[in-house]
Amino acid sequence: MVKLIHTLADHDDDVNCCAFSSSLLATCSLDKTIRLYSLSDFSELPHSPLKFHTYAVHCCCFSASGHILASCSTDGTTVLWDTQNGQTLAVMEQPSGSPVRVCQFSPDSTCLVSGAADGTVVLWNAQSYKLYRCASVKDGSLVACAFSPNGNLFVTGSSCGDLTVWDDKMRCLHSEKAHDLGITCCDFSPQPVSGGEQGLQFFRLASCGQDCQIRIWVISFTHTLARIAEDQPKQFTEDWSEDDVSKWLCAQGLKDLVGIFKTNNIDGRELLNLTKESLADDLKIESLGLRSKVLREIEELRTKMKTLSSGIPDEFICPITRELMKDPVIASDGYSYEKEAMENWISKKKRTSPMTNLVLPSVVLIPNRTLKMAIDRWLETHQK
Repeated sequence: MVKLIHTLADHDDDVNCCAFSSSLLATCSLDKTIRLYSLSDFSELPHSPLKFHTYAVHCCCFSASGHILASCSTDGTTVLWDTQNGQTLAVMEQPSGSPVRVCQFSPDSTCLVSGAADGTVVLWNAQSYKLYRCASVKDGSLVACAFSPNGNLFVTGSSCGDLTVWDDKMRCLHSEKAHDLGITCCDFSPQPVSGGEQGLQFFRLASCGQDCQIRIWVISFTHTLARIAEDQPKQFTEDWSEDDVSKWLCAQGLKDLVGIFKTNNIDGRELLNLTKESLADDLKIESLGLRSKVLREIEELRTKMKTLSSGIPDEFICPITRELMKDPVIASDGYSYEKEAMENWISKKKRTSPMTNLVLPSVVLIPNRTLKMAIDRWLETHQK
């Protein structure tokens, strides 16, 4: 049985997208606005419509909590809104300035993907509002995007029919012509597929196209690579989640403070801003010795951040550890890795490439002396 219970007719032009949170409905339109409605009675909120975009709004989506709404537009921006008061939290400009067609939060809402008409795809840190990684597809506009349930993968679809799989570090894992005409939508099944090889996780993905077809895909992801990313805190402290801060505290012998930091929602940005006053007055850490130790460790993080703020070139970072390489080697897949990390990868009977998941033709690792010299020169310049 289907029954119409309400009709909303407040937009002045085509409505491009709608999205639900637990308590709200959001809609966006060619009329440049986003409107918010209460699900209790479908009344429009007092601070609606939301106005900032100067051209058509193509897509909108809620964060997991529903407290933040993202919208993207032909004006080349993706805007984050506070749904409780309608205020803009951030305006994130697509680096190319191209019209942004699609945006999507990761399941934990720490990241946001925006895809543009020129094929550029940006992974944003949704907490610091900073660009984390940027890449592009070879042809067409990006019109669809979906995250895997665990957030380790996301997929983009283009107007040329290409489907591209990315990991959460913006590494392109796979790309192929999925539909003869453009892709219109794609989405992951919420549950992984059971079975398969040990160490692999499988997800179902559906893609829809203008070729009148719906295609069902199975995408595999290596558990080990996911665990490496989860177990090691992100390189830039300001990007740390609350869990990353907890892991850092344990590593510094401060396990007893984990509960206090979690209760106060201390993430990476908050950690770097802590002072002796806030440790004593806000976090109520009574021990002078503990406060002093925390401050010393935080100061070390700040020093490291100053070194990293100059920007490590991507080619100097190991794809496995996500850290600056000390002893780079070239594997048979053509990519360079930290020697110890790649040896560990292979020793666990993994004959697949960490970058492509394809079988490695050989397990021989060749020292990349040219890259090592380039890294050493960069360090000499940036660590003075």
